Amino acid sequence: MAENENNETSNNRQSVLLVEDDPNLGSLLQDYLQLKGKYDVVLAKDGDEGLKSFTAGRFDICILDVMMPKKDGFTLGKEIRKLNPDIPIIFATAKSMIEDKSEAFNLGGDDYITKPFRIEELLLRINALLKRAANQGRNTAHPVIDKFEIGDYQFDYTAQTIKKDDVQQKVSTKEAELLRLLCLKKNNVLTREEALLSIWHDDNYFNGRSMDVFLSKLRKYLKDDPKVEIINVHGKGYKLIVN
Repeated sequence: MAENENNETSNNRQSVLLVEDDPNLGSLLQDYLQLKGKYDVVLAKDGDEGLKSFTAGRFDICILDVMMPKKDGFTLGKEIRKLNPDIPIIFATAKSMIEDKSEAFNLGGDDYITKPFRIEELLLRINALLKRAANQGRNTAHPVIDKFEIGDYQFDYTAQTIKKDDVQQKVSTKEAELLRLLCLKKNNVLTREEALLSIWHDDNYFNGRSMDVFLSKLRKYLKDDPKVEIINVHGKGYKLIVN
């Protein structure tokens, strides 16, 4: 059987976005799926964080809790569907009402599982959806925009390079991820929380200090074009300005 072309690791692991506001259940599911050796799992604790993670990454399947703070799973699923109409989505909820099931499928969900459920059952549903997606040739991975023009610079996210004229600068993975987010928000504010959650999946103090170091390096890489500037927006985050 042919391997899924969307998988990027040598052992054919598949990427799962798990959005679950119960920290105990979320950690349990994440650990179980990763111990199976087939999955890399990104865990988000609410709908807002889930959308940020989806936008910043590449995933083969999404598992969305329905009852969540900030943004419920149905709203998140609808937003994900706008970004990628093909990625398999499983909705999970403590409710068992038929109205919820109808809404799940009307919003483009591929499956629905009611809590409490056996983890083995969830794994079977994941495997079935991924196999179906592969057989249908669906492009499940969220497409990543990887080439940007920043004033006189050309930034290649995949190659992790910044080029100006004939001079090319290699950047680290974290620098590339941060610059890509700034490019996607060009001339608009990238919040500090969004950057930390998207790249580090945790907005603690130490990750914040690391990000400050990477921002300083990016400013240095882009300093030779006066039209380009990365500024701090007090109390909010950062902005890549390209005049």
